[in-house]
Amino acid sequence: MHQLPLELPTLPVLPSKTYHKKFYYLSFVTFFSKFCFMSMETSETIDNSTLPSLPEKESALLPITNDFYKTAFQFQQIMMIYESAIKQIETKLSILSKEINVSKKRNPIQNVKTRIKTPESIVQKLEKKNHPVSFDSMINNLNDIAGVRVVCPYISDIYSVKDMLLKQPDITLISENDYIECPKTSGYRSYHIVVEVPVYLSKTEHHVKVEIQLRTIAMDFWASLEHQLHYKNPEEVPESIRRELFRVAETIAMTDREMEEIAFELQALEN
Repeated sequence: MHQLPLELPTLPVLPSKTYHKKFYYLSFVTFFSKFCFMSMETSETIDNSTLPSLPEKESALLPITNDFYKTAFQFQQIMMIYESAIKQIETKLSILSKEINVSKKRNPIQNVKTRIKTPESIVQKLEKKNHPVSFDSMINNLNDIAGVRVVCPYISDIYSVKDMLLKQPDITLISENDYIECPKTSGYRSYHIVVEVPVYLSKTEHHVKVEIQLRTIAMDFWASLEHQLHYKNPEEVPESIRRELFRVAETIAMTDREMEEIAFELQALEN
């Protein structure tokens, strides 16, 4: 099994201990890596003078060196491989969805959303877990850099889609958490699985972790709004608001179950 990627240097140690300096570096790497790759197609030597310069204060912290370009290339490579892993899962879900549509059966896949974790989010999570901020640390310690969310009409559809995916021989289950049977204290419900999928490049094979979240439409509605509330107000949420969010989550969960019961009754009538 090949690891991601072949050489993974630790990010340069910056004077500040706060994460925003490291995030500045990662963001800068992300922004310029595509430019660097385009330059590599036409020349083996990159002319530093063609790149915009950092403010003088930040330049002292983040010198533009050959190591910087090497890090930029590697970061872009890693993100490309994670994006490819997402495409693998997306393609599998698309094929399953088309197969079900052709068979004229009710489709358990309502829609699929994907995302790649931002450099800021990667650094924050590594520091929160007290892991070093480096490429190999990122790969080994974070399971959700590549994320796929599958939204289903009903609760039973979640388990059906999960089983269809895990039956495929090139998908390896790493971990799973059933937050439907055992909701989080906030009221959050979803089914999380972390899987490993192969990504084949021209000369190498990589086994990449992808987190897949499976939710009903109602669960996704609650989770999306709850996330926005926390995003807009990062301070600690008052206990009264927590209780109200939990109450709403319970109401939505009850609605989920009732809608599924109605669907089963209608299906029985059709048969």
